[in-house]
Parts: sequence; C-alpha cells; structure tokens
Amino acid sequence: MTAPADARAATASRFADAIRAFDRTRPVWVLGHNDADGLSATALFARGFRAAGWEVRTRIVGRGESPWSDSMRSELAAEPMGGLVITDLGVQDALPRPGVPTVVVDHHVPGAPPEGATVITGFGQDPIPTASLLAFWCAGALADAEPWLWLAAVGLIGDMADKAGFPEMEAARRFGVTALRDTAALVNAPRRSASGDAGPALALLLAADGPKDLLATDRPEAAALLAARAEVKAALDAARRVAPVVRGDVALIRFSSPTQIHPLIAQQWRGRLKDNVVMAANTGYRPGWVHFAIRSARDRDLIAFLAEHRPPGADEMYGSGHRQATGGALRPESWNSFVQGLGFGPEFSVPEQAA
Repeated sequence: MTAPADARAATASRFADAIRAFDRTRPVWVLGHNDADGLSATALFARGFRAAGWEVRTRIVGRGESPWSDSMRSELAAEPMGGLVITDLGVQDALPRPGVPTVVVDHHVPGAPPEGATVITGFGQDPIPTASLLAFWCAGALADAEPWLWLAAVGLIGDMADKAGFPEMEAARRFGVTALRDTAALVNAPRRSASGDAGPALALLLAADGPKDLLATDRPEAAALLAARAEVKAALDAARRVAPVVRGDVALIRFSSPTQIHPLIAQQWRGRLKDNVVMAANTGYRPGWVHFAIRSARDRDLIAFLAEHRPPGADEMYGSGHRQATGGALRPESWNSFVQGLGFGPEFSVPEQAA
C-alpha cells in the first residue's frame, strides 16, 4: 500500500522527470478518454501545460477508437508534436506516435508497458487513484493545481471512487458536493448520446472556474450537454424494461440503442442479480459491432473471465478496464462465438453481415 501523500509526491516527480524529454518548441498533445474521469484528466493536463507556457492540443478518444490503433497512428503521423500524454485509455505495448516522448497516465489493469514511454499507473495502490486524480498530482509539477481540484473530484465521482477515502475528495467539498455530482453526471452525458460527441463537455471543463460556474453557464455547449442527458434518460427508461436471460452464472440483457447505456444497465442489474456475472449487450450502438459491459456484485476478476472466454477475432477493444467493471466490442461473428460459448442459444446471435 502506498500512502496518498507519498503517492502524490512520487507521481509529480516521475511526471516532471518524464516531460524533460518533451520539445517545448512544438505542441504537447493530450489524448484522453471521453468519460468524466478521462475528460477531467485531459482538462487538468491541458490547464497545467498552458499555465506553464506550453502550446497544447487535445484529442478525445471516443466511440470505436483506440489510441493504440493503426488508424490513430495514421491520424497523428504528420502532426507537429513535442510530447504526448495519454490518459485514462489503458496501457498497451504500442504507441500512437513512435519516437515522440510519451507519458501514459492510467489506473486500469495494465497490459505490457510500451517501450520508450513513461507509464504512471495508479493500479496497485490502495485505494486506486483515478486518472483525474493522477492528472491532478501531475499538474502540480507544472503549476499551482489547487484551484483545479474540482476537476479531480469530478473524475473521482464519475468513476465511483469518491468514497474511497482520498483526502482530495474531502478537500473538494468546498466546491459543493451537489454541484460536483451534477457536473460529473452532465459531462458524462454526451459520450453516452447517439452522437458520442464529448467535445462540448471538454470545452466547459476547460473554460469553467468551478462546478457551479459550469452548471450556471449560458454557453452553447451547456445546452448540448442538457440535450444529451435527456436523450440518454429516455434510452435508459426503455432499456430498463428488458428482462435478463440467465445461462449458468451469466445473466444477459440484450437490447439495441444508439446510446452508450450498456454500462449503466449492467451496473443497475448488478445489484439485483448478485450471484451472476451481469452482461448488458447493445447491438445498436455502432453498426457492425456488438458492444457489451460486464459487472458483478461478487469479488470476481471479470477481466480474467473475459480472457477465459475470449473468442476468435477479439482485438484491443475486448476485455480491458477494471477487475469488476469491464466489457468490450466484438464483430458479429466473434460475438456469436462468444455467447454460444457462454451457453446461449442461436436466438442470441446476430446476423454476421451487420450487428
């Protein structure tokens, strides 16, 4: 176990050492996940670098994307880049821009570390800090990060780590707990909407002076977030009416929605199906794919569960995340093999030409 104060100092020191290799004559890029934790971490890094006089560019990695993919490498190949920070997107033995100094800041179960990069991970600490909390510690090596503590709290709430005992969460109460919770819910909504566009959420996190300011703003991005929240609520209301089907110890809830509600449905059924591995599968989220989320009320390693049942054709989109909160995306033929291996009949398969 690492004491929080020691972890904070060690994280800031390791980050400060790593960015010495960055080229300040070129922009530093920050790639972050599109949920509340990843967006808050991205905003913290962007604020920190800008306060220290760096030029910063941000890239949200969203629906169907991976920072480790060939398509991401192609996208970034010609961009001017003095350094790269990747946050809340896992750890894999690959780099989106080989040859550019890279820092990976993450808290999920890590894969093999990429050669030539510095990995700052919260995994193995007790409790495990979120990406936003790690980013807050890192930002302290660039500038006075205390005014941005609310961003770390939004990420902690978004990843349900607000009750883990971090002193930063207690200190962030001065920003208003209700406002922090409302902010986390609001910035999480766009990435769950049919468009999946989390750009407005990041824009507000970069512009606001705090959660109350963000919630009270009349910027057009706020209207986009409110519309996304209403869309997601309507989709959730419909999906909640789908009954689970149980085979062995797996409970499957299958539905079709363009919104990213499968993690929420899995989480809601987790408390009612305490003896099962709960899997919410969404065949309508992205054409040609089945996206699914897995949760369990028991202390069960769900990443190991998915590894045990890994079907042919599964790629980097399958089976990463947390021991008790994971999932993935599979092409129809891989999905069909997967669910059949779990004991579900052909009625749970999808057409192999389209999901």
